Amino acid sequence: MPRTPVSTYRLQVRPSFDLDAVAGIVDYLHDLGADWLYLSPLLESEAGSDHGYDVVDHSRVDAARGGPEALERASAAAHEHGMGVLADLVPNHVGVATPAAMAWWWDVLANGRGSRYAQAFDIDWDFGGGRLRIPVLGGAGDVDALRLVAVPDGDGFELRYWDHRFPVASGTAEPGDDPVAVHDRQHYELVDWRRADFDLNYRRFFAVNTLAAIRVEVPWVFDESHVEVLRLLDAGLVDGLRVDHPDGLLDPGAYLERLAERTSGAYVLVEKILEGPERIPPGWPTDGTTGYDALADVDRVLVDPAGEAPLTELDTRLRGGDPVDWAVMIHGTKRAIADGILRSEVLRLDRTLIDATLAAPVATRAEPVEALAEPVEALAEPVEALAEPVEASAARGVAMPAPVPSTSSGTEIADAVAELLAWFPVYRSYLPFGVEHLHEAAERTVRHRPELGPVVERLLPILSDPGHPAALRFQQTSGMVMAKGVEDTAFYRYTRLTSLTEVGGDPAEFATDLDEFHARARDRHERMPRSMTTLSTHDTKRGEDVRARIDVIAELPGEWTAILDELRELAPLGDGPLEHLLWQAIVGAWPASRERLHAYAEKAAREAGNSTTWYEPDAAFEARMHALVDAVFDDERVANLVGRAVELLERPGWSNSLSAKLIQLTAPGVPDVYQGSELWEQSLVDPDNRRPVDFDLRRRILAMLDAGALPQVGAGGAAKLLVTNRALRLRRDRPDLFGDYTPLAASGPAAEHLVAFDRGGAITLATRLPVGLAARGGWGDTVVDLGSAPFVDVITRRRHAGGELRLAELLDRYPVALLADEGGTA
Repeated sequence: MPRTPVSTYRLQVRPSFDLDAVAGIVDYLHDLGADWLYLSPLLESEAGSDHGYDVVDHSRVDAARGGPEALERASAAAHEHGMGVLADLVPNHVGVATPAAMAWWWDVLANGRGSRYAQAFDIDWDFGGGRLRIPVLGGAGDVDALRLVAVPDGDGFELRYWDHRFPVASGTAEPGDDPVAVHDRQHYELVDWRRADFDLNYRRFFAVNTLAAIRVEVPWVFDESHVEVLRLLDAGLVDGLRVDHPDGLLDPGAYLERLAERTSGAYVLVEKILEGPERIPPGWPTDGTTGYDALADVDRVLVDPAGEAPLTELDTRLRGGDPVDWAVMIHGTKRAIADGILRSEVLRLDRTLIDATLAAPVATRAEPVEALAEPVEALAEPVEALAEPVEASAARGVAMPAPVPSTSSGTEIADAVAELLAWFPVYRSYLPFGVEHLHEAAERTVRHRPELGPVVERLLPILSDPGHPAALRFQQTSGMVMAKGVEDTAFYRYTRLTSLTEVGGDPAEFATDLDEFHARARDRHERMPRSMTTLSTHDTKRGEDVRARIDVIAELPGEWTAILDELRELAPLGDGPLEHLLWQAIVGAWPASRERLHAYAEKAAREAGNSTTWYEPDAAFEARMHALVDAVFDDERVANLVGRAVELLERPGWSNSLSAKLIQLTAPGVPDVYQGSELWEQSLVDPDNRRPVDFDLRRRILAMLDAGALPQVGAGGAAKLLVTNRALRLRRDRPDLFGDYTPLAASGPAAEHLVAFDRGGAITLATRLPVGLAARGGWGDTVVDLGSAPFVDVITRRRHAGGELRLAELLDRYPVALLADEGGTA
């Protein structure tokens, strides 16, 4: 039977921390308590790539990351310590920034449709007039900068555009030919980079021109793009796989079935983001997700619901008195993405759907909403329930997004498709599974744009057909629009409490109570016990301890508002919501370097896209933004205010951090520890969260803990390493204690401040809402009944009699405790 991890430890393998470096810390990770190594992509990627998601050669392990020999050494070290290896797999796309480095892409450029590899890429050759459009020119006239160069030590020629190299098809050039004329004879067309968003004819990874999607649904493409990964599994060098971005695949379910067959059912996780109550499609051969759903649950049980109203009031004031509705906001941001950087995908759907509907033109209907009644009402309850936010917004007088008219570059079908994508409530459907989401989007589209009713009515049967090319492409596209419109835009605009704007979370859900938290945990235990849980990843917008500190703002909204108002006066920016985001980031990540905060501010502001953008940066605004960051370091008044905010938030933030960590490590699922986060993880968004980790420091702290030290909760983070170590070891060494899930309730005046559950012998106790707990004078006479057996707290090594125990004694040193029977010391 394939092996399943008890826990994992995520490592970013890169040239500066290669596979030999991984091998060198395996003993530390084993002593920490981790069960498996979890490695970022290993195959050869673009030169200089730190992340590894731009694979250029599927047939070998990246030499820059150590190569196959170093992987063998790292895998051997892991297996010698009884640890498994989980590797990140990238099936959706390849890196094409350097065409000569990606042999498949180079061959397509050289040979066009006649290339064997043309089938591997998702290219609309007819739209390009038989040529593949490459968006690389600085302007249309820049084609004059092309040079024709003879290939050194070989036959033929290349076209050069600055430092870019492109092949020249055989027989299309002679020495001395005009480079522009030679270019016009190629199977590709170099175009202005600005055309990529509306005029491209190959599918990308989201809107990244240098990541071209591949078609793993084609059997030989699957085989050749998985050749090395499968060899690593067959050789026992890798024990399981994490599948990156399955929503980009034509048919994720069929892909996973093929993968399961080829890997003999090895442990496989999918990077699948679930929205609210959404479930993984039944029958998918996967052990679960990479854990963003669990992250959202842990975060929200630690947020004070009483902070929602005052922070909403503050947010409304920062927006000039206009309340914001999350559903309306993301409709607007997703529609902007569909009309902007992903317009090429919408227009490709437009062309496909025009072809599909030519034989049956859309008829004019007098009552478009009623035309949709039957398919929508078939789904009755969920659709009607989810339609409420739009109507509620209208009732409160919230301005709806202005309709986007059809343009010369698209038809009414394109307009309707963009609306359907903007209203789509989840990342994608997997037809026939999830067809109700399409019907919901259709109903919302027609409610918002009644004039589109006839065309939506015509499109709905096509887009509901699991075998129709347009339906398949729509499913691939909806996830792109969601990711770019929500994660990379709205999350930077919806700033009421930024710890909630995290991948996989719904920031409109401000907090959850204990009953809801336990219900979700129990559900995970019953449905997906081998699914991963996480608090930080390479994709999180803020590290777990940044979020834990920001959570405290919900307990101190008045104090925070007063500090924020002073900061805005001293370092004005002119964009209230973005100011709120930046100040939360600064105090959440403090202490942070000037360079880190400048980089974050620029990325956040441009992603938000309200006051400046990536394409057209507003120099004056960005000067004020950078002045705001500089003021933290150069203006004593601003520095003092930041210090005051940190003083308010820091200690309760540490309490939240320890609680979140223990809950995540002991709750149902396979917990992952992101590299370095056994100490405080106060990074911001990528690339900040890929900074080097000081493992020597962590070794020294672990040795100190093993010698019996019980550190104070403080800035060094040793207490977090203690909690992480003891929880990981207990899960690994005593799996018999983690076979069930039973909520436990405290009784007494502070009962609401305890998150507690019994996993079948291991009992977790964690503090929530620490500011409120301190304000009421602590735990007082609050007790928890643990039954008659005696327990040992594996964190402090203290023994406790069974029965009804006072939390003031159990949690007098740390805000958390992990109890097990006498044989459970780790």
